[in-house]
Amino acid sequence: MIMGNVSERRKQPPQVGVSVVILALGPASHGTQEHARTSAGSTLWIPLVRRVRQPFLGQWALPGGGLRADHSLEQSAYVALESTTSLHPRYLEQLYTFGDPARSHGGLPMVSIVYWALVDDLNGQLGQSIDDNVKWFPVDDLPELAFDHGDIVDYALSRLRGKIEYPQIVTRLVGERFTLSQLHDVYEAVAGQSIDLANFRRKMLASGQLEDTGDKLRVGRNRPATVYRYTMDVLRQSTWSDARDRHDFDVRETQDDVLSALTTI
Repeated sequence: MIMGNVSERRKQPPQVGVSVVILALGPASHGTQEHARTSAGSTLWIPLVRRVRQPFLGQWALPGGGLRADHSLEQSAYVALESTTSLHPRYLEQLYTFGDPARSHGGLPMVSIVYWALVDDLNGQLGQSIDDNVKWFPVDDLPELAFDHGDIVDYALSRLRGKIEYPQIVTRLVGERFTLSQLHDVYEAVAGQSIDLANFRRKMLASGQLEDTGDKLRVGRNRPATVYRYTMDVLRQSTWSDARDRHDFDVRETQDDVLSALTTI
């Protein structure tokens, strides 16, 4: 047990815990100026937990918890997530470790090992409260977050934008079979900006990454749309986590390179 006054305790080794960023594709949040400027039909959502103790009592934060000697880091992340949101994604990836001494804002130093995952719409749960202290929020309309969790969410979004060329990333949000409009929705939601649909369709069809499944999908009164999937060759050559992801890199430069190829006419 760490004893002594606050000044003495702050010189002790920091506490270590896990936090989890879960991103899901859902309906656009039309109440923000950002989406008033775009035609995006979807946006990314995230579950947050309202803090019930100090510091930051009453503010929203990422799901998280402590570590146990009999649990791996990943198991601890799953426990923290399930205990607050009842979610259990098929896959969690370690995002980054945040340990700046100032991140506790005057409290005891804390190191957070952050995991992230992508999930589907969860049968319409998005936008609803899971309980009184757990709720889904669109990432473009988040409340003020406790600690440095706003920076953590921004980092996760930057990492996602830098990985949008991976089919495994896209299919975790849209599914293995999709129309070009649905695929376009994913790219707009991840980019957080409008992408010209005609230009997007042309570049995706010319990329050689997609194949026609032979199926059609009718949405509303629109004429049936062709359903596509990524080719097996593309899926075999692409992975969510590869050797490059085990090293730090400038995610802002990467995301700019990837998205500019699709947003430039």
